[in-house]
Amino acid sequence: QVQLVESGGGSMQAGGSLRLSCAISGGTFSTGAMAWFRQAPGKEREFVAGINWRTSTNYANSVKDRFTISRDNAKNAVYLQMNSLKSEDTAVYYCAGRVYVQRWSVPSTESDMDYWGQGTQVTVSS
Repeated sequence: QVQLVESGGGSMQAGGSLRLSCAISGGTFSTGAMAWFRQAPGKEREFVAGINWRTSTNYANSVKDRFTISRDNAKNAVYLQMNSLKSEDTAVYYCAGRVYVQRWSVPSTESDMDYWGQGTQVTVSS
C-alpha cells in the first residue's frame, strides 16, 4: 500500500525558509509525478508545485521564484524548499503522487493525483 508522509512543517517568520519532505513507501512514482498542494483556512486546496519523472517542473504563479520542488529517486522522497515565506503561505501542505504521466506532463489539479499524504502545517507570521 502506497503511503506518503510529509514532514518539515512548522512556524516561521515572514522572510524565512522551510523545507518540506515527503517520504514515499509501498511504491514508487518512477514513471509518474509528484506534487505539493496546500489548503489555507477557509479556502479551497490549491496546487503549489509539481515534478514529473523527467524532472520537468511546474509552479503556481504565487510561489514561482520562491519555492523549489525536487525529488530524490534513490531515497524515494520529494522536497519543497520554501524561501522568502509570506503570511499568505500559511496553510496545510499536502504531498500527492500520480502513478503514470505522459512524457512532459506535470499534473496540477487534485483530480490528476492518485495518492495523498495527511498534510503538514506551515504557519508564517508577519
